[in-house]
Amino acid sequence: MTQPLRLAMVAGEASGDLLAGLLLGGLRQRWPGLQSVGIGGANMAAQGFEAWWPSDKLAVRGYIEVLRHYREIVGIRTQLQQRLLRGERPAAFIGVDAPDFNLDLEAGLKVAGVRTAHFVCPSIWAWRPERIHKIRASADHVLCIFPFEPDLLAEHGIAATYVGHPLANVIPLEPDRAAARRALGLSEGDAVVAVLPGSRASEVQYLARRFFDTVAALRRERPGLKFVLPAVPALRERIEAGAREAGVADALQIVPGQSHTVLAACDVTLIASGTATLEAALFKRPMVIAYNMNWISWRIMQRKRLQPWVGLPNILCGDFVVPELLQDEASAPALARAVLDWLDAPQRVQALQTRFTELHHTLRRDTARLATDAIETLLAR
Repeated sequence: MTQPLRLAMVAGEASGDLLAGLLLGGLRQRWPGLQSVGIGGANMAAQGFEAWWPSDKLAVRGYIEVLRHYREIVGIRTQLQQRLLRGERPAAFIGVDAPDFNLDLEAGLKVAGVRTAHFVCPSIWAWRPERIHKIRASADHVLCIFPFEPDLLAEHGIAATYVGHPLANVIPLEPDRAAARRALGLSEGDAVVAVLPGSRASEVQYLARRFFDTVAALRRERPGLKFVLPAVPALRERIEAGAREAGVADALQIVPGQSHTVLAACDVTLIASGTATLEAALFKRPMVIAYNMNWISWRIMQRKRLQPWVGLPNILCGDFVVPELLQDEASAPALARAVLDWLDAPQRVQALQTRFTELHHTLRRDTARLATDAIETLLAR
């Protein structure tokens, strides 16, 4: 009797869990009896994934923040590698994003004879170019979500496939704004600001209060504005407490999850830098990108940056198509002004939407099939 295909996977945060869940859907269509184990979240669990640890254990960003959790994270990686090699050996391992965790794990598994794939090329084109050597040592194959990445990796002898960005298939080319507003109890005539302070505890710690103070400033300037915040369930209590402390709890409609519904419904979003900014671009929404972190982490990251942009929409468009306000620049008055600039410039919004529609077409591929084809080829080697 043929044993079912067994794959191990690690997704390290909410965005990785979303990508991994979409990939698992394609893998299960190809191999209906697929067994998948490792570290993941709710989207992966919905595809039959067995999580030995939850993905939020790895949801830490910034050098100082990682140091605080270093021993626990390294302990998890060691235990996972031992478990995969001692008796629950998979046909292949797929690391989904989380390169600081996954590349070292992949390197150890690869030496032990396990085939390895990495889904989402680390952004060596934006910062930390030296990481290319670790990718070559760790991954037998890289699944790339941006079209320029395979050629870049090929220059260094790394096999890669452009599979498109899964979110470009999930998010419609023309989002149904009216339906999203009905789902959130908003009217067609409301001016709506989506507030997305991030999906990690560290992001909420450093950004949420700035965003709440921005909401207060915007409410003073435009009393009729509506504010909706999609909270990661695990962080909802902390966000609600922060909103009360900032005096804006009555102005914020905080909903559990539903970030796509909120982005479809809004006129503009105040948003933490990260994957969510690409989601906002695919929803064709103007945005103000902000970020704030421990100042030592910030100084280190600044020295390793290769491009003038931080937000994915700006990187992919090669221009500052949306404003970025980072660290000390991310003050409530500056953020509020940037939000109002979008609300007061419909022609500018229309031009941005055209640009984002072009980007959407570029990223739209049959990601699940292309990724599954690449995994099947890897398994046949």
